[in-house]
Order: sequence, then C-alpha cells, then structure tokens
Amino acid sequence: MPTTTTSTQELFTKTVLFSWEQALGQASAFFSNLTDEEFLRPIAPGKNRIIYLLGHLAAVHDRMMPLLGTGERQYPHLDETFVTSPDNPATPMPSPNELRHAWTTVNNELTQHLRDWTPEEWLQRHTAVSAEDFAKEPHRNRLSVVLSRTRHVGYHMGQLILYKK
Repeated sequence: MPTTTTSTQELFTKTVLFSWEQALGQASAFFSNLTDEEFLRPIAPGKNRIIYLLGHLAAVHDRMMPLLGTGERQYPHLDETFVTSPDNPATPMPSPNELRHAWTTVNNELTQHLRDWTPEEWLQRHTAVSAEDFAKEPHRNRLSVVLSRTRHVGYHMGQLILYKK
C-alpha cells in the first residue's frame, strides 16, 4: 500500500497505463492474426467490417495526439472514411497493412508519451477544454481522455468477439 501522496498518484497513473497497454495488446493481437480477406468481412451479418473497426480505432487514436498536446496528427486522411462516415463496402479503403501500420505507429508514439508523463502531467487539461472551464472542471484532463479511449478499445473488442472465422 502506498504511503505517500506521490506514490499513490504514481500507482493510479501506472494502473491506467497498464490498462491502456493491455487493451492495445489485445486489439493488436486480434488484428495481427487476420488475413487480408478476413478484414473485409463483417464482424456479424449487417455489422461493420473488421477493416472499418481497425481504421476507426487508428483514426481516433491519431486524434488523441493534439488532444493530449503530444504532437500533430499523422493520419488525418482517415477521418472521412472511419470517423465521420459509417462503414460502406463501396468506399475505397486503405489496405489492412496500411491500417495496421497506422495503428501501431500512433499507439507506439502515444504510449511512449504516456510512459514519460509524471502524475502531474497526467492531470493536466487536455486541449479541448479552456483554462477557464478546466478551473471549474479539473476532471477534464489527460487522464480522463486515456481512460475514455481505453474503454473505447474495449467496446470495439467486444464487437470483434462476434467475429467467427
């Protein structure tokens, strides 16, 4: 059991980082075991295709970079296909390898930043909240963004469980 405030804060942030890395690892393992053909199949009849979910997750995580103040986006071109529009089999898609690369690149960079943060940096405001609003609502911080995105990966992994080879 931690005995100081600092060690308690470190434990909280390490716990969140562990959950983040675990969610990414599960999703990455799922995506790495699929053939290109499997990516084009829906997870269940009438549902999103697997390629759409990978592209969606990569795009959403790419959007985290400026939100967390860690850098610029690398894949903004994914938004139109994977964030603002629903899955459509007629829409041209990047290849599964391109999307796996985007997923891995973005998550490696994000995770490195998260590992380097002090507990105080985890609790800084994210860029979508003004300083005035943050003063009133300090829970609108980087930690809350990472928690939210970790849950988001888990939500989509729940959908992917429906996929039967």
